[in-house]
Amino acid sequence: MSKNIPSGPSPDQDSRYWKKNITVLSCILVIWFIVSFGCGILFRDWLDVHFPKVGNAPFGFWMAQQGSIICFVLLLIAYSFLMNRLDERSGYQSPEHH
Repeated sequence: MSKNIPSGPSPDQDSRYWKKNITVLSCILVIWFIVSFGCGILFRDWLDVHFPKVGNAPFGFWMAQQGSIICFVLLLIAYSFLMNRLDERSGYQSPEHH
């Protein structure tokens, strides 16, 4: 009495899935680095001069304090969306999504 258990993704599909996973993660981390280190530290003075103030704060200061946090939350949402879509396309859905 053997049950018909789906075999799951093949090793080739696993390899493609992990390459796409690493690509998504790398893009998210590059954006995170640019926003946190770039806007918050490296380009802060340039942003202060070339962008309008946000409230009473110069734009570079605002990005270092508040804008980067907003961007991080948006990155988390984007990561969740992109990984759910990749999981769906690659056959790695959890059982409750069927």
